[in-house]
Amino acid sequence: MKKLTKTLFIISTLFGLGACSSTNLPKLQTVERVDLDRYQGVWHEIARIDHWFQEGCINSTANYSMRDDGDIRVLNQCDVENSDGETDEAIGRAWVVDQESNAKLKVQFPLKGIKLPFLAGDYWIIALEENYQYAMVGDPKREYLWILARNEVLPQSDLDNLLKQAKDAGFPIEQLIYK
Repeated sequence: MKKLTKTLFIISTLFGLGACSSTNLPKLQTVERVDLDRYQGVWHEIARIDHWFQEGCINSTANYSMRDDGDIRVLNQCDVENSDGETDEAIGRAWVVDQESNAKLKVQFPLKGIKLPFLAGDYWIIALEENYQYAMVGDPKREYLWILARNEVLPQSDLDNLLKQAKDAGFPIEQLIYK
């Protein structure tokens, strides 16, 4: 029942967010090009702007793999804080909306069997280390931000550089929570 409630809330939230518009924000820049084959695999969440759908999540990971239809399978997992080893997971679907760069995607968790863009959120890759060891993902409205790394720990100098980039792009980095 917990998953059904989350799905229904996501649907209603996305409808509401679609009706809102952002003003006074500069255009969000993405990386020039993403090699989706290299982007696949497990990413550890280093920091995020927290939202209800990740409430109580610690040690979060995202695992991306190619689907037979060319889209991307998304498996998000986390340990549930203050539990006796309980884990939570969400399986979704992502697809590229900017074929030139592969840096702008839509991600959909409810009804992942079919693409419904109005149920999908923006997943824009705004920073990507040249060897695909860390990435930063956000959305044009600056409501969502994730700093991801291949390892569980990101060197402080790399984190500081990403935080500066996020702040300069208009993200509320003071809202970030770490691991």
